[in-house]
Amino acid sequence: MVRITTWNVNGIRNPFGYQPWRDKRTFAAMFDILEADIIVLQETKIQRKDLVDDMVLVPGWDCYWSLPKHKKGYAGVVIYTRQSVCAPIRAEEGITGTLCPPGSTTSFSDGPQDQQIGGYPSHAQLEASLVDATTLDSEGRCVILEFPAFVLFGVYSPANRDETRDDFRLGFLDVLDARIRNLVTMGKRVILTGDLNISREELDTANAEAAMRKNGYTAEEYMSTPARRMFNQLLDGGKVVGERDQGREKPILWDICRGFHPTRKGMFTCWEQKVNARPGNYGARIDYVLSSLDMKAWFSDSNIQEGLMGSDHCPVYAVIKDQIDINGEMMHTLDLINPQGMFMHGVRQREYSTKDMLPMSGKLIPEFDGRRNIKDMFTRKPPLAKSQSTAAPLAGVEEGEEAKIDEIVGLSRDQIPQADLPTAPLANGQTTVTETIPPVAGKKRSSAATSTNRPLKRSRSGVSVQAAPANSKGQQSLKGFFTKPTATVEVNSASPSATQEIEVQSGAGPQPGLGAAIPIHSNDTESLTYQDDRKPIDSTTPTSPPATQDPDGSTDTLSAQTSPSKKGVGMEDSDKVHDPIQSKECWSKLFTKPAAPRCESHDEPCKTMLTKKSGMNCGRSFWMCARPLGPSGAKEKNTQWRCPTFIWCSDWNPNLPTTTTTTTTT
Repeated sequence: MVRITTWNVNGIRNPFGYQPWRDKRTFAAMFDILEADIIVLQETKIQRKDLVDDMVLVPGWDCYWSLPKHKKGYAGVVIYTRQSVCAPIRAEEGITGTLCPPGSTTSFSDGPQDQQIGGYPSHAQLEASLVDATTLDSEGRCVILEFPAFVLFGVYSPANRDETRDDFRLGFLDVLDARIRNLVTMGKRVILTGDLNISREELDTANAEAAMRKNGYTAEEYMSTPARRMFNQLLDGGKVVGERDQGREKPILWDICRGFHPTRKGMFTCWEQKVNARPGNYGARIDYVLSSLDMKAWFSDSNIQEGLMGSDHCPVYAVIKDQIDINGEMMHTLDLINPQGMFMHGVRQREYSTKDMLPMSGKLIPEFDGRRNIKDMFTRKPPLAKSQSTAAPLAGVEEGEEAKIDEIVGLSRDQIPQADLPTAPLANGQTTVTETIPPVAGKKRSSAATSTNRPLKRSRSGVSVQAAPANSKGQQSLKGFFTKPTATVEVNSASPSATQEIEVQSGAGPQPGLGAAIPIHSNDTESLTYQDDRKPIDSTTPTSPPATQDPDGSTDTLSAQTSPSKKGVGMEDSDKVHDPIQSKECWSKLFTKPAAPRCESHDEPCKTMLTKKSGMNCGRSFWMCARPLGPSGAKEKNTQWRCPTFIWCSDWNPNLPTTTTTTTTT
């Protein structure tokens, strides 16, 4: 049996955030769980540049994409086909035939006759649409595959969001209807799958009565809305009020899922996520698998998979029987959905090869065509010969492993530029802070670019950092990685003629201001010897005042010298000490959300929502019951579903007693 599944995934990677897809997070595993052979995904929301290996080079699968030409992260359709089961003989993008195959400037409708799927809308049919053909196919909304037995449409129809898109929506549906009818007139069978964004009748939506009340429609007017009327004229058994439109006198498609479940209620495939309507099954059926009328006997089962999470839609599938009656002759399905000679009586005669790939195949996209498997990096390339390597072997690496590393990198050692480290000795005990940047493979760097002089951390006012010489040595040993470098700073004293140098040593030793001595070198001062208690042996030389510590933990050892007018620094800083616990509590209170009110029926915390409806309350936030909407779509008291609790966030004060809830409409 061959299984066809359609699913609006609301972002091609969106299902991987849910079970059961979250465990393996691969498309191959997802397709195995769906147990499908042809998978049609809508609303992929991806661009050409964002396609990656795991979604294109799926082992055992081929793929055919339709991506938006201009809008980013919008629409998009892809059809995956299992290579062991089926292989299309033609593939196209778009419903009008005006687009061009990859690598060609000739449109599908103007291509060679043997490469055309056919049924392209006539000039008169295209003129009836209010939108030109190129625009209709620019949003990535349709992929068409032709198998020997039928033509498969994967469609994502525009939604009815606002009036600005009505012309595009009706134009798309009108041209789609014309293309399908033209193919049926040619004698070809058609299977239409995808998210059509139309609920067929009242039985297919929980919101029918509410929509009629809101718009003031009668039942006949509700069924006669343009998109729904057009859709029902396409279906066998569709409700059409009044006479049929010209050119749509006969129905040509069969609703497979409804055909197997003619009276089933609540068979919905889409739910509004903003109101958490899925648990209460307050949704609509807008995803379909439809087939030509002469294919009714081909299918053995069809249903929805409402238990599979991963999107605001659920998958819908239809299963084709193994044996099909074609003009009185029983034929195996595999013979009818593969190129001639690949299967005979359901037994494979030859394997699927690259010759069977169509120009529309995702595996032939230049970024993926001939892509090498990562295992080839270790199996196909011979290891680098030892005689070709002129550099010394890596420390701690055996010769075999060394060759394998060189192979992975893709460069021999003599191709890797070596950065020359500066070797000049340090001057006056100063240390240069040097950052060595690894060379880029295949490009040589100048010696001046191999190190970058980085300024020291910004000091306090009055302290300037002296640039370290660029000829100092870099890291000499592993031990040097764990010790901080020394830096020389100059202090501007009050007297312009006096220049004092203070050497600040960073490391594990005593810190200035914490019991360590600070040597001061001036032009007329002899070298001194210090003791650990900060008192010099020569008491005639004045010492620096004790260092102070700021509340943030930084030590100010230079405050006495840098600002002559600053007196009693230690006394002043002691008054600036802040309690870190108190500061933390203040910040926590500032950013902590207020306590949520509790709903009146369930005594559970409410959730906050934002009013987006135009009007005086647009942009205001409010609290409401966090439970999902019930099957009725209305707020109910004393039930398990959402209660009528409603409180404006601006009116809520957690410190005041709870007041009576408001039921103002948002």
